[in-house]
Amino acid sequence: MTEVSAFGGISGVVTGPLASQASLVIRQAGSAATENSKIEKSAKDFESILLGSWLQQAEQSFGSVPGEVDDDDTDPGKDQFQGLAMQSLGTSMTASGGIGIAKMISKQLHKAEDARVATEAETPHAGAD
Repeated sequence: MTEVSAFGGISGVVTGPLASQASLVIRQAGSAATENSKIEKSAKDFESILLGSWLQQAEQSFGSVPGEVDDDDTDPGKDQFQGLAMQSLGTSMTASGGIGIAKMISKQLHKAEDARVATEAETPHAGAD
């Protein structure tokens, strides 16, 4: 016998073969919102890191003139600060919509999650038949 609490505070008792299925549905409903936010955050984090890396490489490539003489007395922390600045710029770009990479990743991760949830939901039915 499993007690299942529905949304809105109403609770009932589910018995028999439906008990495990009801528990699974309740867990999936509660974790769906958490999974969606994790997917969105992961996709945006990936795009931010990728954009930051691309910007840093572009800055290093185009930030100097060919044939320019390198100064030996440059600031030793310059590269670290420029790296932090490019990562921050990448994060800001992603937060304002980015270039679409996060949306593509998110879409694929949602498809994979939906397939996983569907497989989990079908598995108890196969054993009950």
